[in-house]
Amino acid sequence: MSYLLRIDASASGESSFSRQVADSFTGAWRGDIVRRDLARDPVDHLNGAGITARTTHPDEHTPEQRAAARLQDELVEEFLGAEAYLFAVPLYNYSLPSVFKAWLDQTMVIGRTIGLGDAVPSAGRPAVIVSARGGGYGPGTPNHGRDFLVPALESILGDPVLMALDVRSITPELTYSLTMDSLRHLLPLHRTSLEEAHAEARRQAEDVTARVAAARAGRNRPTVR
Repeated sequence: MSYLLRIDASASGESSFSRQVADSFTGAWRGDIVRRDLARDPVDHLNGAGITARTTHPDEHTPEQRAAARLQDELVEEFLGAEAYLFAVPLYNYSLPSVFKAWLDQTMVIGRTIGLGDAVPSAGRPAVIVSARGGGYGPGTPNHGRDFLVPALESILGDPVLMALDVRSITPELTYSLTMDSLRHLLPLHRTSLEEAHAEARRQAEDVTARVAAARAGRNRPTVR
């Protein structure tokens, strides 16, 4: 089975701008979708049992290690079964929501999803990050350089010896202008940013759909000998 794996991390439910822009992507996506909502159904944070289960023979697992291994197997298999990825991850306090960090730590397993060099199973697969934020983080803004989410995820997900995904990012900004009086004057910029984010999400969905179809056709093309 092949599909788009969508991961949601916002605690704001349907009012989340990250989710709304991600909805524009999935609305334009042509294919199956598997969705995991980490706010509604969070995964456990990686603990000692989860770490040691990776290097202990299954026959020697404790009950805690067996439970941890089952969770990791589920997440790893779900990740590797996808042809493309959509991560709706808002910027919380300059960084990642903890629920998404927990998912990353459980999914990144040496010898399965990372650390395989040229043999990384997910190498080259397209991934789109949608990360809404309350302020502005572009050049010239007071917060420039304080976005520790998108650069980190682009490095983690795109590193050729880690998951080696082909990562692109969409960042609707200035969402606080809707609720903070001190930022009301930035509301037109927020609306423009959000409109552009929705349009970019639809464009990326069309592009990723085409790339996945081309990759699938290449895999299915008979070898001429």
